[in-house]
Amino acid sequence: MYYSNGNYEAFARPKKPVGVEEKSAYLVGSGLASLSAASFLVRDGQMPGKNIHILEELPIAGGSLDGILNPDRGFIIRGGREMENHFECLWDLFRSIPSLEAEDASVLDEFYWLDKEDPNYSKCRVIENRGQDAHTENKFTLTDKASEEMVKLFLTSEDQLDDLKISDVFTDEFFESNFWIYWSTMFAFEKWHSATEMRRYILRFIHHIGGLPDLSALKFTKYNQYESLVLPMVDYLKDHGVQFEYNTKVENILVEKNGDSKMAKTLVLTVNGTQQNIDLSVNDLVFVTNGSITESTTYGDNEHPATIAPNKQPGGAWQLWQNLADQDADFGKPEKFYKNLPAESWYISATVTTLDDKIAPYIEKISKRDPYAGKVVTGGIVTAKDSNWMMSYTLNRQPHFKAQPKDQLVVWVYGLLSNKPGDFIKKSITECSGEEIAQEWLYQIGVPVSEIPSLAKNSCNTIPCYLPYVTSYFMPRAKGDRPLVVPAGSKNLAFIGNFAETPRDTVFTTEYSVRTAMEAVYTLLDIDRGVPEVFASEYDLRTLLSATHRLLDGKQLKDIKVSWLVKALEKRGLKKVENTFVEELLKDSGLI
Repeated sequence: MYYSNGNYEAFARPKKPVGVEEKSAYLVGSGLASLSAASFLVRDGQMPGKNIHILEELPIAGGSLDGILNPDRGFIIRGGREMENHFECLWDLFRSIPSLEAEDASVLDEFYWLDKEDPNYSKCRVIENRGQDAHTENKFTLTDKASEEMVKLFLTSEDQLDDLKISDVFTDEFFESNFWIYWSTMFAFEKWHSATEMRRYILRFIHHIGGLPDLSALKFTKYNQYESLVLPMVDYLKDHGVQFEYNTKVENILVEKNGDSKMAKTLVLTVNGTQQNIDLSVNDLVFVTNGSITESTTYGDNEHPATIAPNKQPGGAWQLWQNLADQDADFGKPEKFYKNLPAESWYISATVTTLDDKIAPYIEKISKRDPYAGKVVTGGIVTAKDSNWMMSYTLNRQPHFKAQPKDQLVVWVYGLLSNKPGDFIKKSITECSGEEIAQEWLYQIGVPVSEIPSLAKNSCNTIPCYLPYVTSYFMPRAKGDRPLVVPAGSKNLAFIGNFAETPRDTVFTTEYSVRTAMEAVYTLLDIDRGVPEVFASEYDLRTLLSATHRLLDGKQLKDIKVSWLVKALEKRGLKKVENTFVEELLKDSGLI
């Protein structure tokens, strides 16, 4: 497997791998990583679909890509995925997945034109004082000290950041900035999360710094992720004969080691409650989605909070990873991610469905858009900066579900801090019923206090969702804590998804799931086509200078009194760049 860039290889079709008809594949889980791996096996590996088996513990595909109408509870979305134009592997895949709505179009075509005609951006990113615009004015408000800390992190090599937290590399001045409000609530970063991942995010999305305050960097699907992304993939795979085997739990994968080589020899399964084994050969490829952020999810309803089981044992995806890790150190350290998660972490999200038009005016006042228009509404999350829960909410294009009545709105709400009492409801969000979460949300968006209880009870259906591992991706880590996509010496076993390790890319993204899947398939089948490299914006001097100008809120270098950069330039003589290409770059970026 190798990386490529540009469009020379992007449009090429690889040759059929030798002997692929004699090979088979077993994919553990049916989330985006597994569905993508199966799609690459079909499209680029040209493996017969009947030889591909997707083993799913649940009775439905999709993993963490959400969106369901539960007959007993109502509409539920556990979260939302933000996408951007440089998800190179994702778009490479979805250019080949037919749309379920647009005739003779791919999912990429459908997505592209949707965003062209209705581009995403926010008209009010942050609120305070119960629904009032916080007037952040798209400013980052980074002090010179905070800016210097960010540059130092940018320039620090990744191997120097093992097990460090974000709070180990930034001081209070940084955490008091607008930048941290935008960043932490958009990506769900908290101070005790991984400095390594924070650095990767800064490098990975440096080209979108300008779009961070108003979320214009982001793109969203027409409907929820399940209907917009998962169902077209499932349809594509079934059309090619891929086998979906539901209610099938992979308990363990027995690995045989011979010197430096490793080979998966046996799948230990529970199928509809009955244990069975599948013996494997070197021609049987195994792709494991190790770990899960939505494992062990519980739900509440309007009257009840989501259940929180004390001392709950890790669910199937975590236990499988642990069973593998117990066999070989190269398979990672799952305990670094699922154990000892801080009590303050984000654990609860909620889906609010408005049942009439009484709440819509408060939404429209903040978003400055008609929520029933079928176009972008909030443009991403709106954060109440003075909320004790650090509450955010979002309305994507409505309807968010194909089955959604036109007079209803589906809102996603989450609190980044889980053990703080609310401002209206004096309880932590983990203790709250759906109705109580709705009351707190209505309070934050400015509904008169006297109307809040009635609207929360009669005009909302709110489903709380407890996700015990939802921020486990971001826990501080060191090299080796996540297994390589294809561990050293592995003959037929690969790890895919956001707990596998691939260089430079960032977890908690759809791109990471698809990238690891593509790398795994291309490696195990020796496909002779380049995997698109991670977009290299951190190596583009123009992007770095432009991002610097935006991070400085439009200041020029001469305006920064104590900047280490200004001092360095003065020492070397700023005039030396006059009439040079460097001066041209600095002027284009606005720094001089």
